[in-house]
Amino acid sequence: MTPLEASAAGGRSLRALAATLVTGALYDFAFAALMLFAPQFLGDAFGLPLPGEPFYLRLIAVLLAIAGATYLVAARDPAATPALVRLAVAGRLAGSVALASSAAGRPELAGLWGAAAGDFAFGVAHAVTGRRLLR
Repeated sequence: MTPLEASAAGGRSLRALAATLVTGALYDFAFAALMLFAPQFLGDAFGLPLPGEPFYLRLIAVLLAIAGATYLVAARDPAATPALVRLAVAGRLAGSVALASSAAGRPELAGLWGAAAGDFAFGVAHAVTGRRLLR
């Protein structure tokens, strides 16, 4: 591969990584909005019990919005923010493990499996598209 071809391939890879980061941010923003404005819909859609105190959902929504904003910062120039890309990969995979371990053996929390799969898919997508950057 010539240097020009390598540069073009690297550019496509970074654009693909940026796309996964933006998509992940939108995913997080959507869940944050549902937690704030339609928690009952979210609970019904995933078959999950809602916490007794609304501040728990509000706090999680704020944390999701912060994560989403971080992904948008990383997406602007992934090559300049490899630490944020690593954080995105690690955070998504850790979120997947946390959600799956919460759902394991708990039929009433089976709705978490979908969210665990979503986080896992984003973690893998970020890692695969950012593999050159993450070396």
